Amino acid sequence: MQKHPIAGRLAALVLPASLLFTSSIAFAQVVVSDPWVRGTVGGMRATGAFMQITSKSDTRLVAAASPAARVVEVHEMAVVDNVMRMRAIEAIPVTAGKPVMLEPGGYHVMLIGLEKPLTPGQTVPITLTFEGPEGRRQQVQVKAEVRPLNAPAGHGGGARGAHPPHSK
Repeated sequence: MQKHPIAGRLAALVLPASLLFTSSIAFAQVVVSDPWVRGTVGGMRATGAFMQITSKSDTRLVAAASPAARVVEVHEMAVVDNVMRMRAIEAIPVTAGKPVMLEPGGYHVMLIGLEKPLTPGQTVPITLTFEGPEGRRQQVQVKAEVRPLNAPAGHGGGARGAHPPHSK
């Protein structure tokens, strides 16, 4: 029995495509929980976003974006020359199975150039971009609740930082 030429070509395309889909599912293992943004008052033009990130495989948070701000950066608070300083960083490592806390005084996402004040009860959409060891990127959409300016640093009772701020 002779195979149909189109069936052979179709099989040659379907198998690689199915493998690609399977590998992207394996990479799509990032879970973001308890995302929140500190509210603002008056002329405040910047604030932080906080959350817990876990992943089933090693990855890195490499970028963030939000329509609420002109600039969104991945940041850390770190002690430099015995002074606590905030700075943009290239990425936040997320080790497989270990939660990473983004919280005041540590890693966080900085929203700079806010389009308008953020008041408690609002939600802020944030797109997080993760990159796996092989360079493949994944975007995760979150809706962060705006909490009062004086909100405590806790994240729903979760474990504290698996990756504490780095001293340099």
